[in-house]
Amino acid sequence: MTINDYYSLLGLKPGSSVEDIKKAYRKMARLYHPDLNHSPDAKDFFIGATEAYEFLIAWHNKLQSDEQTYEQAMEDWRKYRQVRSRKRATAYARAPYNTFTNTKFYKTTRIFDATIILFSLIISVMVIVFSIFGYNYRNHHPIPGVEKPTVFGLIMLLILGVIFFAVSFIYLRAYYETSKKRRKTHHGMA
Repeated sequence: MTINDYYSLLGLKPGSSVEDIKKAYRKMARLYHPDLNHSPDAKDFFIGATEAYEFLIAWHNKLQSDEQTYEQAMEDWRKYRQVRSRKRATAYARAPYNTFTNTKFYKTTRIFDATIILFSLIISVMVIVFSIFGYNYRNHHPIPGVEKPTVFGLIMLLILGVIFFAVSFIYLRAYYETSKKRRKTHHGMA
């Protein structure tokens, strides 16, 4: 297979970004995993898409360089990694889809989107602030015929807000580390 074949398998144009490659692979994996798609060609499409993803991610930076580096990358891929990639893809095709999505390999397709992460951080802070504000407001301005809010309800909302904030913060750090590595790689090539 050529690099254009690999991009074509994922429905991409040559030179697509890493994020585009990850998105396209997730889509193809869900579309063609034999556990979800029972057509006779699904397994072959899934294995091909997995091989294409693995190659494009592993060699993405080298594919953008000169012709000689590109040729060397293709040769190294064919010699050392292509067969292993196909064997691994075949094993993923045999596994149930849920098992496949829990593999380390599939988890490499995650895309950290800064907008969503920041939005979830803001929502989590709002949950915490409005829980405290609402509890205090309802205690100081009771509504006739309605019970005062319970401390248990406040604690549960605060725990929910803190958990949501912690998860969002962890994803924000992962996004920051990923983008930092990407910038280093990009500056190293320039």
